[in-house]
Amino acid sequence: MSCCAAGTESAAELEALKSEGPSAEEMWLSSRPLGDGLRQVDLIVPGVHCGACIALLEKELPRTRGVDHARVNLSTRRVSVVFRDTDTDSIGKARGDAGGEGSDHPEAVLTELGQKFKSLGYPAHLPGGADESADPAMRELLKALAVAGFASMNVMLLSVSVWSGAEAATRDLFHWISALIAAPALIYSGRVFFRSAWGALRHGRANMDVPISLGVGLAYAISLFETITHGEHAYFDASVTLLFFLLAGRTLDHMMREKARSAVRNLVRLSPRGAMVIRDNGSREYLALDEIEPGMRLAIAPGDRIPVDGRIVSGRSDMDFAVVNGESAPQLVEAGSLTPAGTLNLTGALVLEVTRKAKDSFLAEMVAMMEAAESGRAGYRRIADRASAIYAPAVHLLALGTFIGWMMVSGDWRMAMLTAVAVLIITCPCALGLAVPVVQVIAAGRLFENGIMVKDGSAMERLAQADHVVFDKTGTLTRGMPRLINSAAVAPDHLAIAARIARASRHPLSQALADFDAGGDGLAEFDITETPGEGVEAISPEGDVYRLGRAVFALDERDEGIERAADASQVILSKNGKFLDIFLFSDQMRRGAAQAVARLSALGIDAEILSGDREGPVKALAGELGVSAYVAGVRPRGKVDRIKALAAEGRKPLMVGDGLNDAPALSAAHVSMAPASAADVGRMAADFVFLHDSLEAVPMAFEVSRKAGSLIRQNFALAVAYNVIAVPIAVMGYATPLIAALAMSSSSVIVVLNSLRLRRKTRVEQFAKGASERAVSAAARPGLGASA
Repeated sequence: MSCCAAGTESAAELEALKSEGPSAEEMWLSSRPLGDGLRQVDLIVPGVHCGACIALLEKELPRTRGVDHARVNLSTRRVSVVFRDTDTDSIGKARGDAGGEGSDHPEAVLTELGQKFKSLGYPAHLPGGADESADPAMRELLKALAVAGFASMNVMLLSVSVWSGAEAATRDLFHWISALIAAPALIYSGRVFFRSAWGALRHGRANMDVPISLGVGLAYAISLFETITHGEHAYFDASVTLLFFLLAGRTLDHMMREKARSAVRNLVRLSPRGAMVIRDNGSREYLALDEIEPGMRLAIAPGDRIPVDGRIVSGRSDMDFAVVNGESAPQLVEAGSLTPAGTLNLTGALVLEVTRKAKDSFLAEMVAMMEAAESGRAGYRRIADRASAIYAPAVHLLALGTFIGWMMVSGDWRMAMLTAVAVLIITCPCALGLAVPVVQVIAAGRLFENGIMVKDGSAMERLAQADHVVFDKTGTLTRGMPRLINSAAVAPDHLAIAARIARASRHPLSQALADFDAGGDGLAEFDITETPGEGVEAISPEGDVYRLGRAVFALDERDEGIERAADASQVILSKNGKFLDIFLFSDQMRRGAAQAVARLSALGIDAEILSGDREGPVKALAGELGVSAYVAGVRPRGKVDRIKALAAEGRKPLMVGDGLNDAPALSAAHVSMAPASAADVGRMAADFVFLHDSLEAVPMAFEVSRKAGSLIRQNFALAVAYNVIAVPIAVMGYATPLIAALAMSSSSVIVVLNSLRLRRKTRVEQFAKGASERAVSAAARPGLGASA
């Protein structure tokens, strides 16, 4: 439904349509393939409030036919459902082909999935749109809080008069006025809790809102009974003020969660709603982002954000690539330049050819990684979820036991009831439920602010455990932009052949050689095969076999007569196993490599280098970085074996690599990291991807992950200490329902505030910022810099 239709239909009709949830076809169109016959669809479920909700959805949704598994993110209220895609062309076919009973047809699966959400009492809708950006949950909370606050102030004023010694008739009148004020306030403001509690009870389960609703309702019921029977004490002020404080706690909790998620929200805002499309006939039309297809041409004006990944067709401009590489200095782009989504066009008009749809763009990939980081199931998160899931039955039994105990001890049912109500409220597991997810959200945001993307929430926990770092050399410790240093000594025809073959490989040395290719279609004549970690083989139409790579790969027999440079990387070109020529390369160290190794050492983490390069260049780089452990000439299998050997010694290694040959080692490591410049398979295998050029991302990720683990443990301690102290106080009758509400809300706020400490800058960030400011200052004063 279009937002433009809001004026043509009543609010009730719109709400009814929204409650129907997305259709199977809408869910199919918003889903994305995962491979192995699986697809994932993400849905917003506003009714998720606690660990019991998470446990129920993750248990019940996979019971739907065709659903593989489901994950719930409490902080974002987002449910990711993975289902089996048995017929990729199914949606959109005639409905008569939908399959019979028991079919795993995707449309039938998604239809059942929508019905499952409704039957569980959790209406779902697709993410995006005005509703989500406007945050209707926050609006509802603020309205409910305002009504409860107004009612509590007025009821409190009447209560002061009663407490001052009013006569019986005046007291009864004020009690009735208080009841009339409190009733609509409880109905309107309390619906935040009542609606969730009723939805849970209607489906035979309990969540944290059930005891809260019971507590508020019982406090009002007791007060109404006292008023009808002309009792001296009524608790309308307590019931309404109790609701006010509960709503205040939930509103603060909601605001802090949104603050914690500011990184994702700001990232999403970088994406325009649409773009101006240039048609083949020259006409222009503005299209929504999801309607833009690869191959379309877009008009990009100065000041516009790039909406989708594309290639410049015409025009020249300065572009802000800060979202990609963290560098604030503009970069010149022109025809042929690639521009990822989210970058900012600064100076000139451009025509862009779309290369990928919006849902597959660089920006969408970063948002997806952020969502995955926030919702990952770390060990701590599983503990918190299990504890929260058993909360409801335990607290109900505890409240019932408290009521029975006080009845046996005092015989005063009013006192017993109020004490039980206090127990129901004070034992809320909000603090425990928030202990992990809020820290995960903030940690993922902090890493993103420093150009580090996390692909799995559990990766941060694993990184905090790591005690050893294994670095690849080329493209990781070095910039991966080698320069051919002996081009003058190489035969021109040999250079031409090598450059033509090198075009088939993404290895940095091959890319450096490919720059010497004069162009043409000669490559199509070769039958080319690349062996990761070894080199490239090309068979010519005449049957000659050219090999470009390691000496042991290229040559049938070792040639001792080949001249080599001790500290340069080399590539051999051979023909039919015989030596033709040698190419020597030099590479620059990646920015921040020395500082990263030094900082890791200060953190107590050992480093070593595993490289497929020759002994000379690896030894020289290790000496420059101060790394004593290194191994040269390692093949992909050898890197995996080394990772496994470290694990066998009880170590938990972090692998940092970028190439196709590093992918097996990245997968085998306890945790892994790759630069954004890495090969696609390397980025897919890594747990972290750092976007900026500096290698200081590695110690930064370590510091944030360790701090996050420390804060999670502190949050657990705070939540446990709260319950250990508060529950006995409530059971012994020392806490009124009002005090219980204050204590429960305070515990949640304290946990969130403690988690927000993670937003403070680490030492690595402070050092990097200072270095950047000094560099900018030096650049701004060239005279002083030159004299220095």
